[in-house]
Amino acid sequence: MEFFVEFDTQVPEATPESEVSDRARAEAAAAAELAAEGHLVRLWRPAVSGKVVGLYRAESAPQLDGLLRALPMAGWMRVTVTPLEAHPNDPADRAGRSARRQESGVGNQLPEPRLDQIWRLEATLGDALDVGDTTEGHRRIVPLTAGTFSGPELSGKLVPGASADWQIILADGTALGDIRYTLQTGAGALLYVQSRSIRHGTTEVLARLGRGEDVDASEYTFRTATQIETAAPELGWLNKGVFVSVGGRQAGRVVYETYLVA
Repeated sequence: MEFFVEFDTQVPEATPESEVSDRARAEAAAAAELAAEGHLVRLWRPAVSGKVVGLYRAESAPQLDGLLRALPMAGWMRVTVTPLEAHPNDPADRAGRSARRQESGVGNQLPEPRLDQIWRLEATLGDALDVGDTTEGHRRIVPLTAGTFSGPELSGKLVPGASADWQIILADGTALGDIRYTLQTGAGALLYVQSRSIRHGTTEVLARLGRGEDVDASEYTFRTATQIETAAPELGWLNKGVFVSVGGRQAGRVVYETYLVA
């Protein structure tokens, strides 16, 4: 994802010049590091306002927020973030497609995929059933007890008693999920959803997740490959779709944002 970010920096009165200089140098070093990591694309200083604006890339808004909060001058800055979406008339995108078409031949050109959000599901979790160490690994079954979902075209509720995450926890704390849940739309249609997931991160972060603490989703990776089934004729397109989800584990609940790969 790309974001347009505006920085309005106000240095507190009576701040020593030495501290301002030190933070400015640290800020420049942080910007160079973000650029090297692919998060910072460009920075500008408009002639009219004098505020700094930049183009940033991150996997999600929470990840970008974490990057910006870590900047040395973050405490002096008021930040405005605007998420950006691709425009069909973007000259750079057109040029890139044209170049690729010339390299590969028109007949071999493949459409570029995009992600369209289908819904955001927020579900509460029940007490995990700890099966123990099996031949597959440490097995846990975590019930999804209630929840609601909403999106541009679909909304409704999670069906309790027909929804759970059959997890395998590896030795390093990585969680492999077999998530199966049932949703009911506002019109009464039932959706059976199955996701194969992986959740990994640093040892310290995974330990906090294991204790049920609130951990920002930017601190770990939680992704799923998702399949949706339904008998509702008007939603038959769901049966033919390829879906991915981004997950977030919070105290007592889980959040899934599911996207159609279009």
